Amino acid sequence: MNDAGGPRRTQVASRARSHLRRGSERAGARIARGLGEPALFAILLSAVVSALFFSLGVVAGDALGLTPIVYVAAGLFLVITIATYVEGSSLHQERGGASIYARYALDEFWSFVAGWAILLDYLIVMAAAAVAVGEYLAVFWSDLSGGLPEVAIVAVALAYVAAQNVRGLSAGRLGMVLRLSLFSIALLLLVAAIAFAQFFDAGAVFDSIELGDAPGWNDAIFAAVVASVAIMGVEAASGLAGEVRVGRRGLRRMVLASAAVALILFVGVSAAALMAQPVVRSETALGGEYLEAPVLGIVAAYDPGWLMEGGRYVVGATAAAVLIVAMNGQMLGLARLAYSLATNRQIPSAVGRLHGSRGTPYVAIGVAAMIAFAFALTRDLDFLAGVFAFGAMIGIAIAHLSVIVLRYREPGRPSAFRVPLSIRAGRGSVPLPAAVGAFASVAAWVSVVVLHEGARVIGGIWMAFGVVLYVVYRRSQNKSLTQRFTIPAEALQETIEAEYGSILVPVLGTPLDDDIVGTAGRLAAEEGEDGDGAVLEALYVFEIPMSLPIDARVPEERVQEAKRILARAKEVGEEYEGVEVATAMVRGRTAGQAIVAEARRRGVEAIVLAAEEPSRVRGGALLGGRGRARDRFVGGTTRYVVEKAPCRVILTAPPAGQEDTREGVRP
Repeated sequence: MNDAGGPRRTQVASRARSHLRRGSERAGARIARGLGEPALFAILLSAVVSALFFSLGVVAGDALGLTPIVYVAAGLFLVITIATYVEGSSLHQERGGASIYARYALDEFWSFVAGWAILLDYLIVMAAAAVAVGEYLAVFWSDLSGGLPEVAIVAVALAYVAAQNVRGLSAGRLGMVLRLSLFSIALLLLVAAIAFAQFFDAGAVFDSIELGDAPGWNDAIFAAVVASVAIMGVEAASGLAGEVRVGRRGLRRMVLASAAVALILFVGVSAAALMAQPVVRSETALGGEYLEAPVLGIVAAYDPGWLMEGGRYVVGATAAAVLIVAMNGQMLGLARLAYSLATNRQIPSAVGRLHGSRGTPYVAIGVAAMIAFAFALTRDLDFLAGVFAFGAMIGIAIAHLSVIVLRYREPGRPSAFRVPLSIRAGRGSVPLPAAVGAFASVAAWVSVVVLHEGARVIGGIWMAFGVVLYVVYRRSQNKSLTQRFTIPAEALQETIEAEYGSILVPVLGTPLDDDIVGTAGRLAAEEGEDGDGAVLEALYVFEIPMSLPIDARVPEERVQEAKRILARAKEVGEEYEGVEVATAMVRGRTAGQAIVAEARRRGVEAIVLAAEEPSRVRGGALLGGRGRARDRFVGGTTRYVVEKAPCRVILTAPPAGQEDTREGVRP
C-alpha cells in the first residue's frame, strides 16, 4: 500500500484515535472561560437563594427571635469565607477548593481530610434540597409531601441532577442558573416586602427573645452554624478555578456583591418570616408546619386569599426550580472535587473514572446520587443540618488555616486577590478575617460534636471510614501519606473503541483536503483489517444563498471544480487498503447544516472535518470576524457540526503559522 500522505497522516490518525473527548464539552469549557464573574455569581447566588428555601425553617425553629441576628452572623461568616476562597483560588488555580489549598499549605493527608469532609457536605445539601423540592411542589398536588410520591420526587430530582452532570458543564447552563437566581432574588424580596407591608412589627421578632431560654444557647449556636449552609456555594464555585478568567476588579466586585446580596436576603427574608409567622410560646410555625418549605409559611399568612393562593403557586414552582439548580451546582462541585482527589491518589482512581465520551467522573456522580438519596429518605432536616455542620466546619477551618499558612510558605507568589486587613507577623502576614474564620469554624465544629448526637455519630463514621480508606489505598500504592503525588488525567479516561465502518469526509478544495482524507482513510483501513471493508463518503457542499431558491442552478464551473475535488479525494482515500470512497455533491444554506443532515441521513459512524480557525476580529462578518465574542474555539461551520452531529467528530487543522496538525474528537 502506498501511503499518499506519508508519516504525517499516520501520525494524525493515530493521535485522533487516541484522544476521544467531547468537542462540545471542550467548546463549553472555552466559553466558560469567557464567562468570568457571571459563572461564579451563578453558583454563589443559587446557593444563597436555595439556602433560604430549605434551611430557614430549621434556623428559625432553633433561633426563634434571634433568627435575623443569626443570619447576620452567617452572612459575615460567608463574606469572610468567600474572601479566603478567592485568595486561595488565585494562588492555586486548580479545581478542589479547600482540599487544594491544604495540599500546598499543609500536606496531602490534611488535603484529603478537607476534601472528604466537604464531600459529605455536598451529599447532605443535595439530600436536604431534594426533600424540600417535594414539599414546595406539594402546592400543586398535596400527596407529594409524603409517602411514595415524595420518594419518587426525590429520586427523580437526584437522577436528573446526576444525568445533567454526566452530560457535562455548558455555558448555556450557567447562564440559565444566573437568570433563575436573579429572578428568585427578586421574588424573595417581593415576598418579604409584602410581608413587611402587611405584618410589620419589630416587637413580634425581638420581644420574644429570652436569651438562654428562648432560644437556649445550644439552639442558638446550632442555628448559627446551620445558617452558614450557603458556604457550600463558595466551595462549588471554587471548582471552576482555572476555567474562568476574572480580573482583580472583578474579584472585588464579586466579593462585595455576593456579600451585599447575602446579607440583604438573609436578614430581610428571615425578619419578614418571623413577622408573618411569629414566635408563640417559644415556637414558630416556620420550624414546625413549614419546616421543610419555610418560604411557603410566609406566603400562607397573606391576605386576601387570592394573593395567598397565587403566591403559593409562584413560590412553589420557583423554589423547586431553584433547589434543583442548586443541587446541580452541588453535584458539579462534588464531581470536580472527586476528580481532584482521584488524580491526587487520595481516593481510588476508579471513583474518579471519566466517562469515555463525556469526559465527566460518572462513577463519582452516580455513587453520590445514591448516597444522597439514602440521606434524603430520613426526611429529618434537623439531622441532615447537624451532619452538614459537622463536615462543613472541618473543611472551612482547613481552608482558612491553609490561606494563612500560604502567606508564609509562598509569600512571593502572585495573586489576583488578597484578603484585606492583614497584619505583619514575622516573615509573612496574617489575614485577620481568615484567622477569625478559622477560630469560628473550629469553635462551631466543637459545639456540633458536643451538642448534636446524630452529627457526631454519622460524621465520625464518615471521617473514620475516609481516613482508613486513604491510609489503605496510599499504602497499597506504596505512596507516602503526606507527600504530594498526581497521576496523569488520561489515566482516568475510560476509552471507547471507536468503530469507523463509514466515515463522512467533507472536502473544500483546500490544501488540507489530502490530510483530512488521509486521516479518514487510515481510520477506515484499520476498521477494515478484518476483511469487512470500510467506506469513506466524500462530500462537497454547494452553499446556496438565501436570495436564491435551494434548487437554483449551480454554475457549470463550480460543478466541474467540485468534481475535480471529489476525484482527488477518491484517489487519496482508495490508496488505503480495503477502503472504498463514494463521492457526492449536495446543496445547503450553510455547510454545517448540510454536513449534519447528510451524516444523519447516511448513518455514518464519524465525520472527519477541517477545523477552520476563527478570525480574531470581532464584530461579525462585516468587520471580517466570525461574529460574537464567544466564538473562540473554532469557526462557525466546525462549531455547528461539533455541537449538532449525531456521531463522533474528528477535527484536524493546522495551527496558525505551523505545518503540523491538531485534532480533537467529539463522540
